[in-house]
Parts: sequence; C-alpha cells; structure tokens
Amino acid sequence: MTWFRAGSGVAKLAIRRTLSQGGSYASRTRVVPSGNRYFHSTISKSKAQSAPVPRAVPLSRLTDSFLDGTSSVYLEELQRAWEADPNSVDESWDNFFRNFVGQAATTPGISGQTIQESMRLLLLVRAYQVYGHMKANLDPLGLEKREIPDDLDPALYGFSEADLDREFFLGVWRMSGFLSENRPVQTLRAILTRLEQAYCGSIGFEYMHIADREQCNWLRDRIETPIPMAYNRQRREVILDRLIWSTQFENFLATKWTAAKRFGLEGGETLIPGMKEMFDRSADLGVESIVIGMSHRGRLNVLGNVVRKPLRQIFNEFSGGIKPAEGLYTGTGDVKYHLGTSYDRPTRGGKRIHLSLVANPSHLEAVDPVVVGKTRAKQYYSNDVDRTKNMGILIHGDGSFAGQGVVYETLHLSALPNYTTGGTIHIVVNNQVAFTTDPQSGRSSQYCTDVAKALNAPIFHVNGDDVEAVVHACELAAEWRQTFHTDVVVDIVCYRRFGHNEIDEPSFTQPKMYKVIRNHPSALEIYQNKLLETGQVTKEDIDKIHNKVTSILNEEFLASKDYVPQKGDWLSAFWSGFKSPEQLSRIRNTGVKPEILKNVGKAIATLPENFKPHRAVKKIFADRLKMIETGEGVDWAVGEALAFATLLVEGNHVRLSGQDVERGTFSHRHSVVHDQETGERYCPLDHVVMNQNEEMFTVSNSSLSEFGVLGFELGYSMENPNSLVIWEAQFGDFANGAQVIFDQFLSSGEAKWLRQIGLVVLLPHGYDGQGPEHSSARLERFLQMSDDNPFVIPEMEPTLRNQIQKCNWQVVNVTTPANYFHVLRRQIHREFRKPLIVMAPKNLLRHKDCKSNLSEFDDVQGHPGFDKQGTRFKRLIKDQSGHSDLEEGIRRLVLCSGKVYYELDEKRKSTESKDVAICRVEQLCPFPYDLIQRELKRYPNAEIVWCQEEPMNMGAYSYIAPRLATALKAVDRGNLDNINYVGRGPSAATATGFYTVHVKEQAELVEKAITSDSITNPTLA
Repeated sequence: MTWFRAGSGVAKLAIRRTLSQGGSYASRTRVVPSGNRYFHSTISKSKAQSAPVPRAVPLSRLTDSFLDGTSSVYLEELQRAWEADPNSVDESWDNFFRNFVGQAATTPGISGQTIQESMRLLLLVRAYQVYGHMKANLDPLGLEKREIPDDLDPALYGFSEADLDREFFLGVWRMSGFLSENRPVQTLRAILTRLEQAYCGSIGFEYMHIADREQCNWLRDRIETPIPMAYNRQRREVILDRLIWSTQFENFLATKWTAAKRFGLEGGETLIPGMKEMFDRSADLGVESIVIGMSHRGRLNVLGNVVRKPLRQIFNEFSGGIKPAEGLYTGTGDVKYHLGTSYDRPTRGGKRIHLSLVANPSHLEAVDPVVVGKTRAKQYYSNDVDRTKNMGILIHGDGSFAGQGVVYETLHLSALPNYTTGGTIHIVVNNQVAFTTDPQSGRSSQYCTDVAKALNAPIFHVNGDDVEAVVHACELAAEWRQTFHTDVVVDIVCYRRFGHNEIDEPSFTQPKMYKVIRNHPSALEIYQNKLLETGQVTKEDIDKIHNKVTSILNEEFLASKDYVPQKGDWLSAFWSGFKSPEQLSRIRNTGVKPEILKNVGKAIATLPENFKPHRAVKKIFADRLKMIETGEGVDWAVGEALAFATLLVEGNHVRLSGQDVERGTFSHRHSVVHDQETGERYCPLDHVVMNQNEEMFTVSNSSLSEFGVLGFELGYSMENPNSLVIWEAQFGDFANGAQVIFDQFLSSGEAKWLRQIGLVVLLPHGYDGQGPEHSSARLERFLQMSDDNPFVIPEMEPTLRNQIQKCNWQVVNVTTPANYFHVLRRQIHREFRKPLIVMAPKNLLRHKDCKSNLSEFDDVQGHPGFDKQGTRFKRLIKDQSGHSDLEEGIRRLVLCSGKVYYELDEKRKSTESKDVAICRVEQLCPFPYDLIQRELKRYPNAEIVWCQEEPMNMGAYSYIAPRLATALKAVDRGNLDNINYVGRGPSAATATGFYTVHVKEQAELVEKAITSDSITNPTLA
C-alpha cells in the first residue's frame, strides 16, 4: 500500500482528470480568509478549456495498489474487475471495495455516494495529513503570512457547500484515524471540522514523509482520534505552577541584574513546563536518566527550574561569580550560561529521574554529538540493551538547527548500530529570527526543522503561546521515542521578547516584529486568562502561586550572599577516587605479565578453524602468531592489539571509532576479518575473555564525519574513566574538520568546566610524498594549544612530579610498537584522566626497523624496556648506540620526533657518523625537561640540533625551541641562540605535491642533520 506515502502530484492529476467530465477546478489560494472556513475561492474553467477525457487503462494495470489510479475510467474498470473476481485486484483495493459496498448496502444515508466521491474524500483527508500543518496556527505573533495549499480546498475535490451535511463513509483496510475501517458514517461537515481540529490548530504535524505504515498509523491514532486534548484541573494547576516558575525566574533576574547578559527565555517560557511534562512522561515509560544539551538561550532557566541547580548558586554567580576557595581546584571557570550540572529529580508520577545538563561553549550545536555519545555510554554501563532507560534531549535554536552542519552529522548517527541511542528528542526554541537574521536569509527550506526529514523523524510544530499544546507535543514526543526508538522533533514556535541578549537592541533590524512583541501578552498572561474564563482556577489560586514563587526566589537571593561553593560536582559515581591536579597521582608501571601477553597474543592472532579469510589477511595473522610465539619482531598493529587485549583482561571497556578503522586506512589493523565465501565477520578482540560482553570491545567504522563522530566519542569518554575510548582520523590532515571539538572541549574542557576526559585521538602523520592533504596532522596546532609554561621547569622529581596532571593534554609522536602499547595503557593506569593526542605513523606500520620484542611489553626485569622505575612509556628514547652516561666525543646531538628518526639513523649508519647522537622526543607535551637535561649532560660538547620533516612554521619547532632553551639555561649550555634548526623552510602548504621534490627535500634535510659541518641557527641567519 504505497498510496499514503506517494507524492501528491499524481493524486492531484487524478482528481483534475476525474473532474474534467463536469468542469475543471483550478484553485487559487488567497492569504485573506474566505467567508467559509473550509472552502477557498475557486475559479471554474469551461469545458472547452478542460483536459481531454482519459482513455481506459488496460487490465494489465488492475493490480496497482489503492489510490494509485489515474482516472475515473480506471476506477470503474477496477470496480468491474473486482465484482467479477475480487482476487484480480490488489488486496488493498479488494478491502476498499468490500468496505464501501458493505457500508452502502447497510447505510441508506450514503446510498448516493459514488466510488469517485469516496476517492476524492480520501484524498482530501490525505491532503490534511500532508499539508494541514500549513494551515495550523503556529505563529504567536501572527506575522507569518502563509498561503493555504490548494490541496486543502474541498472544492478542488468536487465538493460544494451543499455537500456539507451529506454523510460519507471513509473506511480503508489497515488504516488508522479517519481512514480506519471501523469508523462510523459521518457528514462532510463533521469530517472537515475534525480535520481542522486535528491538523490546523496550535500543533502542525509533519509525519507523512515517514515510510513506515505502523509509525504513521500510530501517529494518526493519536492525532485524529476525537478525544479532546483537555487536561483536568489538577494537571492544569501543575502546568500553571511550572509556567509561573519559568516566567518569574526571568522577571526576578531582570529586576535584580538589569544590565547582565543572561540570554533569558522571555517569549519562550512554555519550554519549561513542556520539558518537565516530557520528563514526567518519559519516567512513566521507563526512562531513568536523561542527558541534556542546549545552547545559552534559556539555559539558566533550565538549570534552575528543570535540572534544579541551586538558585542561590545561580544568584551568587550573577553577584560576582564563585570565588576560588582555598585548596579547591576551580580551573579557569566559564560564563554562567555555559555551565552544566546534574541532579536526581522527582517526577509528578512519584519516580526519580537523573538529569545531566552537559556544559557547552557558545558554538551553538557543538554539544549535540557530545550528548549523544554520553547517552550511548550510559546505556552501555547500565546494560540498557533496549535503550529505553537512558535518553538524550537536545534543545536547539531555529537558526542553528538549520544552519549548523554538525546537526546533520549528529542526526545521521542515530540509526548506525554502534552510535544509535534509541532515539533523541530534539526541541527547537524557534525565535523566528537568529541573532539579527530573518529566516528567509537563514535557510532555504520552509521550516528550520526540514533537515530532520532525512531521518524520517516526525516533526511537531507548536504555537509557543499555547502551553497546553506545548505540553501535549512534548508528551507525544516522549511516547514516540519510547515506542519506536527513533528521533523526534518538537518545534516550539515562539519569539524573543528582547534582543539576542538583554542589552541588545532588536528594533535596529526587526522593527515590525518588535513593535508587535512590545504589545504582545506573555504566555503566562494568556494561560491565566484562559483558566479564569473556564472557571477552573480563581484569581486567588493564581496569586497564591505567584506569592509562593516570589517568596522562594527572595529567600534564595538572600542565601546567595553567603553561598560557599562545594566540592566540584564533576566526579560522578564512576569517577570516585580520581584526583584533581592539586592531588598528586603516583606514576604506575604499565608492563604486563609474560604469560598474559602470550595468552592474549594467541587469541588476537588466531582465526576460527573453518573461517576463510582473504589469503593476504591469512598470512598477516600467521605472521602475528609467529611474533607472539618467538617474542620478536612485534609490529605496530600487534602492539596496539596487545594494549587493547590486556586492558580488556583487566576489565576495562575499549572502544575504537573512526573512518575505516576496522581494517585501518593503511590496511594494517584488520581488527575485523571477513570470510571470503560467506561474508561473515570475525573480531579476534571479541574473544579475549570468557563470555565477553559483545560491546566490551567495540571497533566501528564511522560515517564520513569528523566533527560529529569526534564529538560523540568525547561524550562517550566523559561517562566512565575505566574505558579506553579512541577516535582515529582517516588522515591526520582531516582532523581540522572537527576543530571546534579540539578547541572548545578537548583542549580546554577541564579548565573551564572541571570535567576530566581520557579520550585518545590518533592522527596519522608523516611526510612520505603523498602531498599537502596527506602528510600533516598539524602537530603545531595541538602544541600551540598546550598550556605548559615554556620558561618555567616544573617539579620533575619522579615521586613529586605532577606535570601531566597540571597540563591540559598530552601530545606524543611515538616511534616503537612497545612505546605505543605503554602510552595507551598509561591512559588507564593512573588516577586521573587527560586527553592524549597521538601523531600516528603511516610508513612505520610496516617499517623493517620499527619493531619491538615482546619482552619490552612485560614487567620482568632485565630487558631494554625496563629501567629502575619499571616498564612504562618512555617520554624520550635515548640514543641506541650504547653510549655511557658521559660522552665528550659526540659533536652533535640531534633531537627529533617521529618517523624521521629512522631516516636519520639509516643515514648515520651509512656514513658511519659515530660522532652524532640521535634522541627521540616521544612525548612533546608536556615537555620532558628532566630527560632532555639528562641528555644535555651526557653530551657536554655537542651542538644541539632540532630536526623535523615539517616546514619551519609547522611541526614542533615553535613549541620545542623556547622549552629546549629553558632546559639549556638550566644546565649552563646556552640559550635559544644555541639551538640549530634542520627541516623544511617556511611554507603555506604543509607539503609539496611533487614526489620528486619531496624526495629531494627529505634527502637534503636528513643529510644536513647528520653530515654537514655547520648548521646556521635560524635566529642568527
């Protein structure tokens, strides 16, 4: 049955052809309402102008589905064929004729109804289902002049006012609402009245774009069933109380802090009762936890009235902000309308629901994927396999929902197996204007919510002045989400009583709108008057609530003056015991017992007996098994897999996500293997632990998105510290598609919001002739955002060192599989969390010298990876020539990072330059001052060279130079002038696109670093 989801063009053509026998109707819609509420002004064309009578449709098409017909002749042919043999037509037509004929025989009042009239009436009903929202009363200001579509004019379908009191039968098999087969006979007037009530009131429903009949029928039942959307006195008093709180809160802030920016909710106050009723209904339907994301408009109101952040704390922030308490880690802080909180809130139904409002920046929609990722993590940790206990709610602005690409990136994750959360509820606070931009300049579509149609999400547009309609739409959204586990959108069409903020002047750009707004009553005034008119509440009842709210607000204001901040609320139950930067966390070993390494190594290198992998993959796994058995030649992929496997054995959740990560962009990982005959998938890391939870290790190819997916993984990592969450870029160059997440969340989130994050980001980086878009992960950007002081050496004594704890993140460029193994495990084996940015290798994945022995992964003494502290990540790898603690004969110390080391070492061997030492700085940030000083002392007569592949204005040079100079001064070896640079010259592009030029440049810089007699310092050139 495709009829009710097909486009209306064919249906309209069918109607016009059908009507051509008695005169053609061409509807012309007027903006000014006509005298009759149902009929628009219509011009009747003469028969001479009408289309030719269509020819009969061949019997071969009689199996077409219901409502696919194109003429009256076709309908007559269908009826004749059905009368002769009901099985000769489609089942939907069989049931239509069966219902119609049965009703006509038993109901004399409709004996004059023809098949054609029934068809037209069905199409009129469908037109209301499709276009009714165009006639709905959505704009509280009455400024929007929308043309009523021709399709809603009964005259278009051949009906006149003389037909209003005729009775018609509408039943259709397998339909709901008006078209259900058990609907009683009704007059045309009653049908049109109910259609107007259902589709053209304060809510405009968009759902006919959804391709699922069950979902459409579910909505039709709730929209078209003639049950008034009325609430009893008790419910209305609750709604009124919540609306008074919402309104009074804003009025109170405006009175006390007249010049403060607060991005108030005036004009959209009905959001608060709508959200509260949505939460109450969600709790009744089994939701236990809700994660909320929203931008700044109305955020303080949501914090205070919905999430229940203490009002005295909010007022204290207005009165000058929370002053850092002695001994309390407060970070840099953020403006009050960016902060988040969490609270266990009682519901109207007597349940409790946990609410988390995620902190966010001014980048309006950047928090969207973060909320969805955090929700997914909550579902994993609470074993919410049906995704009914944990839910995400996103509150958007109209301009940003239509304009920000991350909205679509987030929506597009909603049905992906490893990213779905069982549906997100989207609420749009539709001001009908962005900052100063009108909708016609801000979007190309009719509605700001049209992007959600790509997901088959139902959209409920609701007049923000009708609080009961807002409540109803919000409750319906909660029911949809819990029933179908997909996204749903509530578009609250409201207005902004003031400008973008309270000290902005909106009349500069929207004079007409704000002339109307100045005289427009608030939603509270409208609702109070409505309740007084119905007699359900008295003025005394209203005054009583007002006085109660005012009294509480004043009490909280007085208490705010003495408010003392409590311990940071960033530690949820999962984070208990984790330390802030003010608390020293001891350094732990990350080596693993040899027998565990052997056991998990065999598990990750073995495929099932009957599994038939690609022959190249089969060889890779055979080689991996040999590495484990011999303990030699462990490559990058095996080192990574061992890190994942050992963390899984220890009970940690591991999640790796990004574009093509299952195989790996460079075909090195093969964490998921495909049977070449059956297509069956096998993931060895799913079989490391007995009865392993299938999500305990998750590796997932993502959609082709950076911003959305990185935001998702960041949100996921925030929920529980006992998880290794990794996002890998296809190439490091593409990470800048997610720059907002790096800038606003990852690099500064802890400082602003006291939220620790342990996310790992893998960015393939390295110069091997692939051109300017496949060479650089923009290492310099991450280092430039690092907050360690280049001129002060922190405490470096191992037992007292908390350098990493006080730094905003870690940036590494690792050169051995063993060191990569340890840096990943270090993320979990510590009492705090920090983001880790890894300049991941490309050609080192298969480099003959980039190998480690299995002994470097274990915790046994006596191997090269073991030092006096144990087996752990090496922040700096010293020269591997067997040098003593003092080497006065070394003339040059080359410091480098990343894969250029192997080219330097090969050059040194080929030229036998034994008077050159090469040290690898594996951890660039925070800078390893202690180990750099150790090497400077080891080579007291060596000139100092920093060598890099990147251009001078890129790479690590700008970051390294001042810190290396500080280390030089500390050991009396000179200053910045004593640091020599070897690398490419300054450049606008990251790399050349000519391979021959690349080879020449690379050879020159390697030769210069190793063999040249003198190197000119850039500062002295």
